[in-house]
Amino acid sequence: MPIRSMTGFAQSKGEVPPSSPSPNMPATEESNGHLAFSLSLKSVNHRFLDLHFRLPPGCDSLEMQLRRLLKEKIARGHVEVTLNVERANHEMFALNLPLVKAYITAFRAAAGEFSLSADPDLNVILRLPGALDAAQEPDDELIASAVMARVVEALERLNQMREQEGRSIERELRQRMAHLGQAVKTVQLHRRAVLHNYVERLESRLQELLAAPADRERALQEAALLVDRSDIQEEIVRLENHVQHFLELLDQAGEIGKKLDFLLQEMNREANTLLSKTSGLAGEALKITEAGLVMKAEIEKSREQVQNLE
Repeated sequence: MPIRSMTGFAQSKGEVPPSSPSPNMPATEESNGHLAFSLSLKSVNHRFLDLHFRLPPGCDSLEMQLRRLLKEKIARGHVEVTLNVERANHEMFALNLPLVKAYITAFRAAAGEFSLSADPDLNVILRLPGALDAAQEPDDELIASAVMARVVEALERLNQMREQEGRSIERELRQRMAHLGQAVKTVQLHRRAVLHNYVERLESRLQELLAAPADRERALQEAALLVDRSDIQEEIVRLENHVQHFLELLDQAGEIGKKLDFLLQEMNREANTLLSKTSGLAGEALKITEAGLVMKAEIEKSREQVQNLE
C-alpha cells in the first residue's frame, strides 16, 4: 500500500432503481419516484480510525455495511460519511391513474346517460381522496444496494486523493531528512573543537581546585562530570541511525505515520541532549549550536507533515 495522507474528499452520485410492483398497489404507486442520492466521504487526520455517519433515518443496515467496508479500506483518520437522498424533478406526489380514469369514465357515462354536454373538471378530480398520493418511499434495501454499488468508486477517489497528497508529503520529508543529515555531518565536523574546548575548561577547573587546599576526591568528581558532558559522539550516531531508519520506512510505504512520529520524537530528544552538552561553548563550537538549531527546526517541520500520514 502506498503512503497516504489522512486528508481527502470524494463524492459519488447515483439513482435508486424503482421498487418492484406490488399486487396490492395501483400501477402508479409501483415506483419510488426516481430517487437520486449523493454520497460524500471526507477525511482528516486523527490518531485512530474515527467514523462518523450522516444518513437518512432507517439506514441502520446500510451504516453497518459502510462501516465494515471503510475499516477494510482505511487504516486511520476521522472520516465523515454523508448521504443525501432526494427525488429527481421534485416528484413529491404521484397521480393515481386508475382512480382518475375510473372517475372520468363514470363522468362521461353519466353525461351520456342523461344526454348532457359536459367535460370533467380536472381541479375537481385532483381533489378526490387518493387521486394524488405522496410518492412512495423506497425500500431501505434498495437504497442500501444502490449506495453500496457506488461507495467503492467513492472510496477509490478518496484514496487516490490521499495517495497524491501522501506522495507530496513523502517528497518533503525526504528533503527534510537530507537537511537533517547535513546538519549531523556539520556537528561531526566540528566535534573536535568541542572536545578541545572542554579540555581547556577541564584544565582550568583542575588548576582552580588544586590551588586550594587539596581535595583530590572533589577534583576527580569535577573531572569525571566534565568528561561525561564533553563528547557528543553518541548523540551523533543515534541521529544518523534514526535518519536512516526513517528513510527505510518511507521506502517500505504503507501505514507508517505512527512509526515516523515516534522516530521524530527520538530525534528531537537526541538534538536536545546535543544542544545541552554544547551550551555555553564559544568559538568554533558555536557552529554546533547553529547546526543543532537547524536539526530542531527540520524535526519540527517533519512532525507537522507526519501528523497527516496514515
